[in-house]
Amino acid sequence: MADGIKGWRRIIRATKVSYDGMGWALREEEAFRIELVLFFLMVPFAFWLGENAVERVILFWSLLLVLVVELLNTAVEVVVDRIGLERHVLSGRAKDLGSAAVHLSLLQVPLVWGLIIFG
Repeated sequence: MADGIKGWRRIIRATKVSYDGMGWALREEEAFRIELVLFFLMVPFAFWLGENAVERVILFWSLLLVLVVELLNTAVEVVVDRIGLERHVLSGRAKDLGSAAVHLSLLQVPLVWGLIIFG
């Protein structure tokens, strides 16, 4: 560890920087805000529609996965922009791949929910 922090202090610091990152995403990333609102709107339905604990967890995690992938995509975009704002084929490809990951995470939600609710 580069900063030399160990034990509980490291866990506390890691938690703080994680919340800092989520706060930044909330302030700066409209897609994350929209997905977070949808997450909170749909979570009650996950617990209502799931017939058992396994189904409820799967429905919940399908929603949470979207947020995780969006945060990772945002991280890729931030790093690419940090390197340089000029157009480069690899920079564009990195951003497109992150966007594709978000798209797939969004597509899995209706698939998972449909299989559980109607399957």
